[in-house]
Amino acid sequence: MSESPKFDFFKKDQEVSLREGFGRALVALGKAREDFFLFDADVAGGTGSKPFTDVFPERVIQFGIAEQNMMGAAAGFADTGLIPVVVGFGTFTIMRAHEQLRTAICYGNRNVKICCSHLGVDAGPDGATAQMIEDLATCRAIPGLKVMVPACANEIQPMFESVLNEPGPVYMRIGRSPAPVIYENPGLIKIGMADILREGEDVSIITCGSRVAAALKASKQLESDSISSRVINLRSIKPIDLDIIRSCCVKTGAIVTVEDHNIYGGLGSAVAEKIVQIEPVPVEIVGINDRFGCSGENYELFSKYHIDIEDIVTAVKKAYKRKKKQTGR
Repeated sequence: MSESPKFDFFKKDQEVSLREGFGRALVALGKAREDFFLFDADVAGGTGSKPFTDVFPERVIQFGIAEQNMMGAAAGFADTGLIPVVVGFGTFTIMRAHEQLRTAICYGNRNVKICCSHLGVDAGPDGATAQMIEDLATCRAIPGLKVMVPACANEIQPMFESVLNEPGPVYMRIGRSPAPVIYENPGLIKIGMADILREGEDVSIITCGSRVAAALKASKQLESDSISSRVINLRSIKPIDLDIIRSCCVKTGAIVTVEDHNIYGGLGSAVAEKIVQIEPVPVEIVGINDRFGCSGENYELFSKYHIDIEDIVTAVKKAYKRKKKQTGR
């Protein structure tokens, strides 16, 4: 029987990588329950999972650089009733083993959890081949696969508990570089529900992952232009929180989406798909404009690929102007 995990939260506002939060979550939950095993592709140091391998070496299955074999083995292991947690770099786990994820795991609705680091240009110096900018698109298109994106190291701890408790396959995105701790203690996180971080009347900024902190800073900056912006942490990409999206359309009448991902198929696409069905309003999508990344510090790349604070501010002003032109308010 599982015990309640004792999470060790970081101090709010300090800079901590999400993979460090993931390591703490693995250990805390590993001490509280014995029903999950770590499947590693020889990257425990890079994904933040090494603390778990140190504390629970008997619960680690090492595959080396063989992600396709690891994903296929996880499908079979899930049939034992235990939970395989597949951990790796996004490009080599989600992309290389995509067919095994789709067919061996999701087609049979097997209870496998996939947790990947090195997503988007947040992966920084590791360069284009390690910067996964297509995972939201490919994963949310697989039937039955749920997709979660934590925004900070503290949020990832209770989120991973919810991922373990959720029946069936779940993919969770983990960041590589240090990011501001947004939540002191996020509390219970429910799959399928977003979080309102800031209220506003003029425009809604819907974002996820590393861009949540940037969106909050942009929202604060917009106050000097007398623009009140609502900020939503869309931590659950699939299933998506339709109620919050609808409320944003009704309350603010304009939307800006922000993500460290290709503009095609990611958070912006997911939100826009819902908006055209419920309450069409002006939408601006801030994301990587169909380009591969390059090597550099993550903050340099956020600016280079136009997903930084100033880019969010510009997009909000554009959406607000479009709204006023259409509605006169």
